[in-house]
Order: sequence, then C-alpha cells, then structure tokens
Amino acid sequence: MMTPESWFFWALLSAVFAALTAIFAKIGVQGVDSDLATLVRTVIILFILSGFIWVTGKWSNPFELPAKTWLFLGLSALATGASWVCYFRALQIGDASKVAPVDKFSLVLVAVFAFAFLGERPSWNEWLGIALVATGVLTLAIRH
Repeated sequence: MMTPESWFFWALLSAVFAALTAIFAKIGVQGVDSDLATLVRTVIILFILSGFIWVTGKWSNPFELPAKTWLFLGLSALATGASWVCYFRALQIGDASKVAPVDKFSLVLVAVFAFAFLGERPSWNEWLGIALVATGVLTLAIRH
C-alpha cells in the first residue's frame, strides 16, 4: 500500500523529483558553466533544507553526532558532489533523455555495492529487474 509511511511512496516521489531535476537542470545549464550551476543549486538546497529543518523543529546539534556518522555522511557528501558535477556536465553536453537514464545506472551499482558491502541479498526476480535496467542503460548508451 502506498502511504506516506511507506518507503515506496517516498522512493516514487524521489523519482518524480529526480526526473524534474533533469529537465530543470538541462534548461538551467544553458549558457552557464556547469560547475557554477552545480554550486548555485547546492546553495539553494542548503537554504531550503535549513529552513525546512528549522520550521519542523528537527534541528539538533550536529556536533553531537558520532564520528562514524560524520565520516560516512562526509563520504556521502563527497560522492554526491562529484555526482552532481558530473551530472551537470553531462546534461550540458548531452540530451536529458539520454543522460538521466545512464545516471540511473547507479541503481545497478547500488545493488552490487549493497550485495558486496552491506550483505543485502536481492531475490532472483530483483536481480532480473536490475539486469533489465542495465540492459536498458546499455541500449541507450550505444550509438546507432
């Protein structure tokens, strides 16, 4: 069931917003350096998320977080930043309808990394879906 308490609800919203991100970013990077565009986007996200956390009363002292949390959130931030820089550069050069699906190859990599590092064990049916995504990405990436 798709309710605001289900992971699927939020994952689906994430997909919708990710799709809009590609379209808006493709328009936004026209005539602008992609790295500068990434910085502008990041600053906007910082302000919006800070306001959201403050308004909803979710603020707590981040310096009280465990060192492990800081380490892995820091690594996640570095990976996100690198991803955004590469994504905006790809959008500036290529078609959004081609860039976004290749970017979603991350789904395949997440499954492989989760298997290798987190001990997650997708079912055969889930591996089939992952393989189909990989096939779709390769089909889009190969020039005819």
